[in-house]
Amino acid sequence: MDNKPSIRKNYMYSMAYQVLIMILPLITAPYLSRVVGAEGTGIYSYTYSIAQYFVYFAMLGISNYGNRSIAKVRDNIAQRNYTFSSIYQLQILTSLIAFVAYLLYCFILVHENRNISLLQGFFVLSAVFDISWLFWGMENFKVTVTRQMLVKICSAICIFLFIKSPLDLWKYTTILSFGVLISQIYLFANIKSYVTFSPVSIKEYLSNFKAVLILFIPIIATSIYRVMDKVMIGALSNMTEVGYYENADKLITTCLGVVGSLGAVMLPKMSNLVANGEIKKQKEYLLKSIEITMFVAFAISFGIYSIADIFIPFFYGNEFSSSITITKLLAISVPFISWANVVRMQYLIPNEKDKIYVSSIVIGAVSNVIINFLLIPRYHANGAAIGTLCAEAIVMLIQTIASYKQLEITKFISKSVPFLINGMFMLLLIRFVSSVIDDNTVYAMLLEIAIGAVWYLGFSIFYFYRTKNEIFLSFISRLKK
Repeated sequence: MDNKPSIRKNYMYSMAYQVLIMILPLITAPYLSRVVGAEGTGIYSYTYSIAQYFVYFAMLGISNYGNRSIAKVRDNIAQRNYTFSSIYQLQILTSLIAFVAYLLYCFILVHENRNISLLQGFFVLSAVFDISWLFWGMENFKVTVTRQMLVKICSAICIFLFIKSPLDLWKYTTILSFGVLISQIYLFANIKSYVTFSPVSIKEYLSNFKAVLILFIPIIATSIYRVMDKVMIGALSNMTEVGYYENADKLITTCLGVVGSLGAVMLPKMSNLVANGEIKKQKEYLLKSIEITMFVAFAISFGIYSIADIFIPFFYGNEFSSSITITKLLAISVPFISWANVVRMQYLIPNEKDKIYVSSIVIGAVSNVIINFLLIPRYHANGAAIGTLCAEAIVMLIQTIASYKQLEITKFISKSVPFLINGMFMLLLIRFVSSVIDDNTVYAMLLEIAIGAVWYLGFSIFYFYRTKNEIFLSFISRLKK
């Protein structure tokens, strides 16, 4: 087995998956929005969000903790087997408890759309078999990515074959939730090549509970402004508003996958560097990561903001015009999320700075809930978007201030500002073009996208060339071969 996994290869696998999940919604989302409608979209999103909370409790902080733990012992087979066994036995216990609790919730507390909630149970059950963290820790992204890609493609095909009207919402829910369960079982079948189960006492695997619980706190807190938004909109407003928010959030989240894939790839690498005392190399990777991350983040943020007025009605249909403002607000949060992702995934978690991580997320979550309660009754989904924007900014600031000296934040800023300026000029250019042609057609939107892309990429290439960016120069040299 290769003991030195390639960051480039893993990132390419991860990027391939992110490209796929960016392309598939371009195909399925317009169809679903018109067939299922805003209310149906809202019902699915609401029930899925609640089911997701049970999955959070099933997994606790095992994904990040398991990833980090396996990365540190991946070269020692005996320790790897023991570490995996102790963590996974805890996961089985928590997952089964969560699944039973979810069934009780459905039969006792759910009175509307119970059938949809029960179908989401496949998703909750999938947590029992979710061992993605093992493969992430081993830095083998090929297995997880190919599995996810296959399931996504099959799900997309099934959507077009079986979803024909709003009455088919139950079929849509089944396709997605059962697809997740099948994908986790498929991944579980590959386990023998990496680990074998070792006998572990109850005392031993419960000893992981405290560490897992610490990492669970920020996960559940983060979910308050990533998932709870939809639950609160449903409770304080209505399902149609949930539908508006869902499609806006889906667009932003899909694009953010490009940024998240880098963090997922770098977490085990950084954990391994820390375990081996290679702090200098960790800082070098951090500076490279923040530059590439902010290059992508500002492109997404300013790009989506620039074309939202035309893109949303075209993509989702006129019924979702109310999603335009929500999309713009969430687009502004992209740089905050991306910056924090680098700090969290590549510094705080690998270095076990869990106190900073947890406190920042909790403060952000509390802020989000307060803002939501104040704004959702009056501004509906727009209020939730404002709450999310504020929460993401707060989390980013707290994590940055707490890590200021260790991370040489001034260098982070100097590597990010050029792309902020570039994005602002791209926005102004697109607005100017829009005012000149004064046309809200798809052709006008495509022209604006093309002009904006040429400007942003042109400036960025010039900047990378002048600053002799290693990744850019390496890419150019490969093209010349």
